[in-house]
Amino acid sequence: MASSNFIDYVKINVRSGAGGAGALHFRREKHVEKGGPDGGDGGRGGHVILKGTTQVWTLLHLKYTKHIRAFDGKGGEGGRRKGSDGKDIYLEVPLGTIARDVETGEQLFEVTQDGQEIILMKGGRGGLGNDHFKSSTNQTPQHAQTGDPAIESWIILELKVLADVGLVGFPNAGKSTLLSVVSAARPEIADYPFTTLVPNLGVVDYRNYKSFVMADIPGIIEGASQGKGLGLRFLRHIERNSILLFMVPADSEDIEAEYNTLVNELQLYNPSLLDKERLLAVSKVDMLMDEEREELAKKLPKGISCTFISSLTQEGIDQLKDKIWELLNDSTAVK
Repeated sequence: MASSNFIDYVKINVRSGAGGAGALHFRREKHVEKGGPDGGDGGRGGHVILKGTTQVWTLLHLKYTKHIRAFDGKGGEGGRRKGSDGKDIYLEVPLGTIARDVETGEQLFEVTQDGQEIILMKGGRGGLGNDHFKSSTNQTPQHAQTGDPAIESWIILELKVLADVGLVGFPNAGKSTLLSVVSAARPEIADYPFTTLVPNLGVVDYRNYKSFVMADIPGIIEGASQGKGLGLRFLRHIERNSILLFMVPADSEDIEAEYNTLVNELQLYNPSLLDKERLLAVSKVDMLMDEEREELAKKLPKGISCTFISSLTQEGIDQLKDKIWELLNDSTAVK
């Protein structure tokens, strides 16, 4: 999918349908002089409903649809006939979509399951017909309820990519190349920073027909948590990953310092990200001689499992997948 087609943030104006008015009506038939009230109820206004689906992975289809309108309910009729309900409007969204109130920024809810339906804007209730207001003392009520009005508001829809493993690293660390090697994903790859401008997802085949989902997150730079580079735009996608796979190239001047910078940016953005399982992959090791590898191994950060990999020669790829699968199984068992 082209980079320009990945949309993970839209602001839309949503209005539910108004409820139909209850009918003010009296039964009038031949030989029935005083038939009494028989006004029917008004129909409910249409809801605006978000529906999760695995068939889309971007909010592109909502980018140019700024105003969403559900249908109003119909008014009630005589003979206690209820008005028809207004038609609901369904908006299909990718899994990982969050709805926020524009005014407060408050998170309203999130869509995480295929087929999940959540009412974004509730339709107005239909009014009661005058049949409901008859009594022993008022046998000809001249009153029926109007329907509840429509509700309208601006809503932000924000997508956070759902994946088992998120690749975290500075630009040009080899994240896109790794994803293209272990999955069928074909992200744009070139020898310059910020080649990846959108998150890319790939399904990684594992042993015995198992698989897991890996996400290539656009490169982080120092200061990203304050909005530098691609900034906050893509840091939120890391929140949805079960495991964070940090990637640092073998030709880095200081692997430990680069890793600590990445960790610090995540901590500044959202401290809870550091509660996730972490792995470190030193990429592009095909450039190193044996002596250089031994020297580099002494300078690796402590407290994190590290694997030397080369997407070019496939070195270390299977071992890395084994570690990822082991962590995923452990985290699933805990849940």
